[in-house]
Amino acid sequence: MNQDRLRQVLVVSGVVGTLTVNALSQIIPFNGQTSAEIANRIPIFFLPANYVFSIWSLIYIGLFAYAIFQALPAQRENPRLRAIGGWFILSCVANCTWLFLFHYNQFWVSTIAMVVLLVSLIVIYRLLRAGSPSIGAGERWAVRLPFSIYLGWITVATVANFTYALYSPNSSLLGIPDATWGAIMLLVAAGIGGAFAFLNRDAVYALVLVWSFVGIIVRFPAEGAVTIAAGVAAAALAVAAVIVLLQRRGDSATLTPRRA
Repeated sequence: MNQDRLRQVLVVSGVVGTLTVNALSQIIPFNGQTSAEIANRIPIFFLPANYVFSIWSLIYIGLFAYAIFQALPAQRENPRLRAIGGWFILSCVANCTWLFLFHYNQFWVSTIAMVVLLVSLIVIYRLLRAGSPSIGAGERWAVRLPFSIYLGWITVATVANFTYALYSPNSSLLGIPDATWGAIMLLVAAGIGGAFAFLNRDAVYALVLVWSFVGIIVRFPAEGAVTIAAGVAAAALAVAAVIVLLQRRGDSATLTPRRA
Protein backbone atom coordinates (compact mmCIF):
# COMPACT_ATOMS: atom_id res chain seq x y z
CA MET A 1 0.00 0.00 0.00
CA ASN A 2 1.50 3.32 -1.05
CA GLN A 3 1.50 6.42 1.16
CA ASP A 4 -1.53 8.04 -0.49
CA ARG A 5 -3.70 4.95 -0.07
CA LEU A 6 -2.49 4.59 3.51
CA ARG A 7 -3.41 8.21 4.19
CA GLN A 8 -6.89 7.68 2.77
CA VAL A 9 -7.45 4.60 4.94
CA LEU A 10 -6.14 6.36 8.07
CA VAL A 11 -8.41 9.37 7.53
CA VAL A 12 -11.48 7.14 7.18
CA SER A 13 -10.39 5.18 10.26
CA GLY A 14 -9.83 8.43 12.16
CA VAL A 15 -13.36 9.64 11.48
CA VAL A 16 -14.94 6.29 12.36
CA GLY A 17 -12.79 5.95 15.49
CA THR A 18 -13.49 9.48 16.71
CA LEU A 19 -17.22 9.14 16.22
CA THR A 20 -17.16 5.76 18.00
CA VAL A 21 -15.29 7.15 21.01
CA ASN A 22 -17.64 10.15 21.19
CA ALA A 23 -20.69 7.87 21.04
CA LEU A 24 -19.32 5.53 23.72
CA SER A 25 -18.49 8.48 25.99
CA GLN A 26 -22.21 9.26 26.11
CA ILE A 27 -23.60 5.71 25.99
CA ILE A 28 -21.42 4.08 28.67
CA PRO A 29 -20.64 6.91 29.76
CA PHE A 30 -16.98 7.36 30.69
CA ASN A 31 -16.48 7.73 34.46
CA GLY A 32 -20.24 7.49 34.90
CA GLN A 33 -20.96 11.00 33.60
CA THR A 34 -21.80 12.55 30.25
CA SER A 35 -20.14 15.66 28.88
CA ALA A 36 -23.35 17.65 29.38
CA GLU A 37 -23.60 16.60 33.03
CA ILE A 38 -20.04 17.75 33.67
CA ALA A 39 -20.43 21.02 31.78
CA ASN A 40 -23.70 21.91 33.53
CA ARG A 41 -22.19 21.30 36.97
CA ILE A 42 -20.26 24.58 37.10
CA PRO A 43 -22.01 27.93 36.39
CA ILE A 44 -19.60 29.46 33.90
CA PHE A 45 -20.90 32.20 31.61
CA PHE A 46 -19.31 31.08 28.35
CA LEU A 47 -21.37 27.92 28.02
CA PRO A 48 -24.27 27.90 25.53
CA ALA A 49 -27.60 26.13 26.03
CA ASN A 50 -27.59 22.36 25.62
CA TYR A 51 -29.31 22.41 22.21
CA VAL A 52 -26.32 24.27 20.73
CA PHE A 53 -24.19 21.14 21.11
CA SER A 54 -26.29 19.48 18.40
CA ILE A 55 -23.80 21.12 16.03
CA TRP A 56 -21.65 18.03 16.61
CA SER A 57 -24.07 16.10 14.38
CA LEU A 58 -23.40 18.57 11.57
CA ILE A 59 -19.65 18.42 12.21
CA TYR A 60 -19.55 14.65 11.97
CA ILE A 61 -21.70 14.57 8.85
CA GLY A 62 -19.19 16.98 7.33
CA LEU A 63 -16.22 14.89 8.43
CA PHE A 64 -17.77 11.76 6.93
CA ALA A 65 -18.22 13.71 3.69
CA TYR A 66 -14.53 14.68 3.86
CA ALA A 67 -13.48 11.09 4.57
CA ILE A 68 -15.45 9.75 1.61
CA PHE A 69 -14.36 12.52 -0.74
CA GLN A 70 -10.65 12.16 0.06
CA ALA A 71 -10.93 8.36 -0.33
CA LEU A 72 -12.00 8.66 -3.97
CA PRO A 73 -9.36 7.44 -6.46
CA ALA A 74 -9.49 10.82 -8.23
CA GLN A 75 -8.45 12.55 -4.98
CA ARG A 76 -5.58 10.22 -4.12
CA GLU A 77 -2.91 12.67 -5.29
CA ASN A 78 -4.72 15.89 -4.39
CA PRO A 79 -1.88 18.01 -2.90
CA ARG A 80 -4.12 19.77 -0.37
CA LEU A 81 -5.55 16.50 0.93
CA ARG A 82 -2.04 15.10 1.13
CA ALA A 83 -0.94 18.11 3.17
CA ILE A 84 -3.73 17.89 5.75
CA GLY A 85 -3.84 14.12 6.25
CA GLY A 86 -1.38 13.92 9.15
CA TRP A 87 -2.84 16.99 10.86
CA PHE A 88 -6.30 15.50 10.63
CA ILE A 89 -5.18 12.28 12.31
CA LEU A 90 -3.63 14.43 15.06
CA SER A 91 -6.97 16.24 15.47
CA CYS A 92 -8.75 12.89 15.87
CA VAL A 93 -6.29 11.79 18.56
CA ALA A 94 -6.68 15.13 20.37
CA ASN A 95 -10.48 14.92 20.17
CA CYS A 96 -10.58 11.43 21.73
CA THR A 97 -7.94 12.30 24.33
CA TRP A 98 -9.91 15.36 25.38
CA LEU A 99 -13.00 13.24 25.98
CA PHE A 100 -11.21 10.86 28.35
CA LEU A 101 -9.51 13.68 30.25
CA PHE A 102 -12.66 15.79 30.57
CA HIS A 103 -14.79 12.87 31.70
CA TYR A 104 -12.22 11.99 34.35
CA ASN A 105 -12.25 15.60 35.64
CA GLN A 106 -8.73 16.44 34.45
CA PHE A 107 -9.83 19.87 33.32
CA TRP A 108 -6.46 21.62 33.03
CA VAL A 109 -4.88 18.71 31.14
CA SER A 110 -7.98 18.47 28.95
CA THR A 111 -7.37 22.11 27.99
CA ILE A 112 -4.00 21.10 26.54
CA ALA A 113 -5.72 18.45 24.40
CA MET A 114 -8.27 21.04 23.29
CA VAL A 115 -5.51 23.47 22.28
CA VAL A 116 -3.82 20.71 20.26
CA LEU A 117 -7.14 20.10 18.52
CA LEU A 118 -7.59 23.83 17.85
CA VAL A 119 -4.05 24.26 16.49
CA SER A 120 -4.35 21.20 14.23
CA LEU A 121 -7.61 22.55 12.79
CA ILE A 122 -6.08 26.00 12.21
CA VAL A 123 -3.20 24.39 10.33
CA ILE A 124 -5.63 22.31 8.26
CA TYR A 125 -7.69 25.40 7.53
CA ARG A 126 -4.64 27.36 6.34
CA LEU A 127 -3.24 24.48 4.27
CA LEU A 128 -6.54 24.11 2.43
CA ARG A 129 -6.34 27.78 1.42
CA ALA A 130 -2.61 28.09 0.80
CA GLY A 131 -1.96 29.89 -2.47
CA SER A 132 -5.71 30.58 -2.95
CA PRO A 133 -6.19 27.49 -5.14
CA SER A 134 -9.09 27.20 -7.55
CA ILE A 135 -11.12 24.21 -6.37
CA GLY A 136 -14.20 22.36 -7.53
CA ALA A 137 -17.60 22.23 -5.87
CA GLY A 138 -16.90 18.78 -4.41
CA GLU A 139 -13.86 19.94 -2.45
CA ARG A 140 -15.58 23.17 -1.45
CA TRP A 141 -18.58 21.38 0.07
CA ALA A 142 -16.97 18.18 1.32
CA VAL A 143 -13.68 19.60 2.65
CA ARG A 144 -13.59 23.36 3.14
CA LEU A 145 -17.10 23.72 4.54
CA PRO A 146 -16.80 20.95 7.18
CA PHE A 147 -13.52 22.33 8.47
CA SER A 148 -14.93 25.88 8.67
CA ILE A 149 -17.75 24.57 10.87
CA TYR A 150 -15.43 22.37 12.94
CA LEU A 151 -12.90 25.16 13.53
CA GLY A 152 -15.63 27.65 14.43
CA TRP A 153 -17.04 25.34 17.07
CA ILE A 154 -13.66 24.36 18.53
CA THR A 155 -12.80 28.07 18.80
CA VAL A 156 -15.78 28.46 21.12
CA ALA A 157 -15.10 25.16 22.90
CA THR A 158 -11.50 26.13 23.65
CA VAL A 159 -12.54 29.36 25.37
CA ALA A 160 -15.23 27.46 27.30
CA ASN A 161 -12.72 24.80 28.35
CA PHE A 162 -10.28 27.45 29.63
CA THR A 163 -13.10 29.14 31.52
CA TYR A 164 -14.16 25.84 33.04
CA ALA A 165 -10.60 25.07 34.17
CA LEU A 166 -10.18 28.55 35.65
CA TYR A 167 -13.42 28.48 37.61
CA SER A 168 -13.22 28.48 41.40
CA PRO A 169 -16.36 28.61 43.55
CA ASN A 170 -14.51 30.47 46.30
CA SER A 171 -12.83 33.26 44.34
CA SER A 172 -13.14 35.42 41.24
CA LEU A 173 -10.47 35.67 38.62
CA LEU A 174 -8.40 38.85 39.09
CA GLY A 175 -11.15 40.18 41.34
CA ILE A 176 -13.56 40.36 38.39
CA PRO A 177 -17.07 38.91 38.95
CA ASP A 178 -17.82 35.77 36.93
CA ALA A 179 -20.56 37.41 34.84
CA THR A 180 -18.35 40.37 33.95
CA TRP A 181 -15.50 38.03 33.07
CA GLY A 182 -17.87 36.06 30.84
CA ALA A 183 -18.97 39.26 29.08
CA ILE A 184 -15.36 40.30 28.50
CA MET A 185 -14.47 36.94 26.99
CA LEU A 186 -17.52 37.07 24.73
CA LEU A 187 -16.45 40.41 23.30
CA VAL A 188 -12.82 39.27 22.91
CA ALA A 189 -13.94 36.06 21.20
CA ALA A 190 -16.20 38.06 18.90
CA GLY A 191 -13.33 40.38 17.97
CA ILE A 192 -10.98 37.51 17.20
CA GLY A 193 -13.69 35.58 15.36
CA GLY A 194 -14.71 38.60 13.31
CA ALA A 195 -11.12 39.34 12.32
CA PHE A 196 -10.59 35.71 11.34
CA ALA A 197 -13.78 35.69 9.26
CA PHE A 198 -12.81 38.91 7.45
CA LEU A 199 -9.22 37.84 6.78
CA ASN A 200 -10.34 34.51 5.34
CA ARG A 201 -13.65 35.74 3.92
CA ASP A 202 -15.40 32.90 5.71
CA ALA A 203 -19.04 33.61 6.58
CA VAL A 204 -19.64 30.03 7.76
CA TYR A 205 -17.00 30.34 10.50
CA ALA A 206 -18.65 33.56 11.71
CA LEU A 207 -22.12 32.01 11.70
CA VAL A 208 -20.97 29.12 13.90
CA LEU A 209 -19.93 31.69 16.51
CA VAL A 210 -23.30 33.44 16.11
CA TRP A 211 -25.03 30.10 16.78
CA SER A 212 -22.96 29.67 19.94
CA PHE A 213 -23.46 33.21 21.25
CA VAL A 214 -27.22 33.07 20.74
CA GLY A 215 -27.13 29.86 22.77
CA ILE A 216 -25.43 31.76 25.60
CA ILE A 217 -28.26 34.33 25.57
CA VAL A 218 -30.78 31.47 25.79
CA ARG A 219 -28.91 29.89 28.69
CA PHE A 220 -28.46 33.08 30.73
CA PRO A 221 -31.42 35.37 29.93
CA ALA A 222 -31.32 36.99 33.38
CA GLU A 223 -27.61 37.84 33.37
CA GLY A 224 -27.61 41.40 32.05
CA ALA A 225 -23.91 41.82 31.25
CA VAL A 226 -23.62 38.37 29.68
CA THR A 227 -26.82 38.73 27.66
CA ILE A 228 -25.85 42.17 26.35
CA ALA A 229 -22.31 41.08 25.46
CA ALA A 230 -23.54 37.92 23.76
CA GLY A 231 -26.16 39.91 21.84
CA VAL A 232 -23.62 42.49 20.68
CA ALA A 233 -21.16 39.74 19.74
CA ALA A 234 -23.76 37.74 17.82
CA ALA A 235 -25.05 40.81 15.98
CA ALA A 236 -21.54 41.99 15.06
CA LEU A 237 -20.58 38.56 13.73
CA ALA A 238 -23.84 38.27 11.80
CA VAL A 239 -23.07 41.60 10.13
CA ALA A 240 -19.54 40.40 9.45
CA ALA A 241 -20.93 37.26 7.80
CA VAL A 242 -23.21 39.33 5.54
CA ILE A 243 -20.33 41.63 4.56
CA VAL A 244 -18.11 38.66 3.75
CA LEU A 245 -20.84 37.10 1.61
CA LEU A 246 -21.26 40.38 -0.29
CA GLN A 247 -17.51 40.61 -0.78
CA ARG A 248 -17.34 37.07 -2.13
CA ARG A 249 -20.27 37.78 -4.42
CA GLY A 250 -18.49 40.89 -5.70
CA ASP A 251 -15.29 38.92 -6.29
CA SER A 252 -17.22 36.27 -8.25
CA ALA A 253 -18.89 38.91 -10.41
CA THR A 254 -15.51 40.51 -11.14
CA LEU A 255 -13.95 37.19 -12.15
CA THR A 256 -16.89 36.12 -14.34
CA PRO A 257 -16.27 37.21 -17.97
CA ARG A 258 -19.00 39.32 -19.48
CA ARG A 259 -20.76 38.16 -22.62
CA ALA A 260 -20.29 40.21 -25.73
